Amino acid sequence: MTFTPAAGLAETARALAAGEVTSQAVVAEALARIKATQGSVNAFRLVRAEAALAEAKAADRELAAGGRRPLLGVPVAVKDDMDVAGEPTAFGCRGTFPPVAEDGEAVRRLRAAGAVIVGKTNTCELGQWPFTEGPAFGATHNPWSLEHTPGGSSGGSAAAVAAGLVPAALGSDGAGSVRIPASWTHLIGIKPQRGRISTWPRGESFQGITVNGPLARTVADAALLLDAASGNHPRDPHRPPALKVFEAVGRDPGRLRIALSLTPPFTALPARLDPRVRARVTELAEKLSALGHVVEEADPPYGQIGLTFVPRATAGIAEWVRDAPEPALLDPRTRGAARLGRLLGGVPLRAARRAEAVLHRRIGAFFTSYDVVLAPTTATPPPRIGALFGLGPLATDRAMIAACPYAWPWNVLGWPGVGVPAGFVDGGLPVGAQLLGPAHSEPLLVSLAAQLEAELRWHELRPPERSLTEFPAA
Repeated sequence: MTFTPAAGLAETARALAAGEVTSQAVVAEALARIKATQGSVNAFRLVRAEAALAEAKAADRELAAGGRRPLLGVPVAVKDDMDVAGEPTAFGCRGTFPPVAEDGEAVRRLRAAGAVIVGKTNTCELGQWPFTEGPAFGATHNPWSLEHTPGGSSGGSAAAVAAGLVPAALGSDGAGSVRIPASWTHLIGIKPQRGRISTWPRGESFQGITVNGPLARTVADAALLLDAASGNHPRDPHRPPALKVFEAVGRDPGRLRIALSLTPPFTALPARLDPRVRARVTELAEKLSALGHVVEEADPPYGQIGLTFVPRATAGIAEWVRDAPEPALLDPRTRGAARLGRLLGGVPLRAARRAEAVLHRRIGAFFTSYDVVLAPTTATPPPRIGALFGLGPLATDRAMIAACPYAWPWNVLGWPGVGVPAGFVDGGLPVGAQLLGPAHSEPLLVSLAAQLEAELRWHELRPPERSLTEFPAA
């Protein structure tokens, strides 16, 4: 039988454990779909075809012997900022990157759960922008509309899942980089609590604002991948208490107080919520109200939180640039951001780090009145391919803030958020919303997202299969 990766993570794991299909067959199908769409969707930077088939064969032997692990034999992908032993970690950059010796901790845990890593997905250079384009690999296209970006920086992982190339994938989120592409490709994207999924061999990625998180078509699949990847390296600085998030799927979240927050947080440049996106997010709020929750408009007291983001983000870019083998090949915008990061890496960075505790107290107090925040994930639908790629530094910042002003504060806070589909605009472009909570609230957010999913059945809608191979790569 043919069992496509579009069946989903939990269903594929179940079918493998039941002996209805082999890992070799599922992985071969995933590799075939990746190959067929690489010229159009262009989701992958690196495909581990030979290694993945060998790992699938070993998984089949273990399954036949009665072995059972949560993801045994299931193909998944990871973003190309994560180390996979024997492969380079280019993180969207040009240049010759040496193979790394060991798996990063998140990849190690996926392997321990039995997953087969079929490849590494495309990301913009050092994950800086909400599009997935670059001279190192071209442009990654949105499976729902190949003329548009899937978002970024985890656009390759999102495109791979949305196109049905893998059942689920890991991305990373430093300013919305999981939630933004989830929004623009009609997926679930979880930004977990800082430290929930290790970023080792970097104890802190981008000074603690970046975390790893799953992308999947259903809440259950995203929660399953989150649990499989969760855990810490012994030297991780952030070690939150262990949670079993998958167990919250299907659990009644109770009657919640939900703040509908439509005002963009503080930005130095103007941002405005597109009326089409506002309408879709407001419809979600109405659905939540119909489910019995108390929903009212209210905005968290963000204040000038943006002043704490820039030093951490740019210092993080400077750290990655320092390790690049050929920095002269980097985008001028990257080199400029790294220079700024080196300037801000002393007193301003220390002040930004100290401010986090103040923000926790102030915004944490908001959650004495509300349980969850519902906000747009982006202010606009997905832009066309190339709309942001060739801009200068200031124009890039303007365009990025105009499109994506909502996601990044939760990266400063280190708290969890779940991106959910909010529907479509303009005849087929996906947009999304995010459910945001206080520290360690992944189970609550997942139970609420699953309740919405059961009502709206968003996972039943998929991109037209015929379109995925018809558009030539840019």
